[in-house]
Amino acid sequence: MRTPTLAELPPIEDIWLEIDTTQQRLRCWRGPKVLHECSISSGAAGIGEREGSGKTPHGWHYIRAAIGGDRPENAVFRGRRWTGEVYSNALAETHPERDWILTRILWLCGLEKGVNRGGQVDSQRRYIYLHGTPADQPMGMAASHGCIRLRNHDLLYIFSLALPGTAVWLHGGRQSFD
Repeated sequence: MRTPTLAELPPIEDIWLEIDTTQQRLRCWRGPKVLHECSISSGAAGIGEREGSGKTPHGWHYIRAAIGGDRPENAVFRGRRWTGEVYSNALAETHPERDWILTRILWLCGLEKGVNRGGQVDSQRRYIYLHGTPADQPMGMAASHGCIRLRNHDLLYIFSLALPGTAVWLHGGRQSFD
């Protein structure tokens, strides 16, 4: 994956997200300044764009939709809709097979045709999200089904800043913007 040029970076006053799958870190930037940094969990199957792979895509994306802003923390989502449930250990014991999508959803759309947009590599059609996860799930290691999992408190902060249209760069290694 190539490093973007300075000309490709979002305007200096804009919020944008950097997701580093090698370091398992998310950084929320305003231009060249990091506003927030946190651990994430990307796809356990590794990095890749292919539909059905369970892998986390790379490249430039944008937030297509922000879902769940009016729901409680730990709200349970299926098919991008609130189930009416709020996650608890008892609920988890009742449904051990579920891949829990909690609190909020930031749905990604690829910007690079043939890389993460269109055909069998389309991030939006693959339903790639940033979303909350139960507190007992690991962070800082690849363990998801392809989405980016965050702790609820980190997701709530990012959700408050990263509105639909926000640029997101997923990559596999720390890069320099100098």
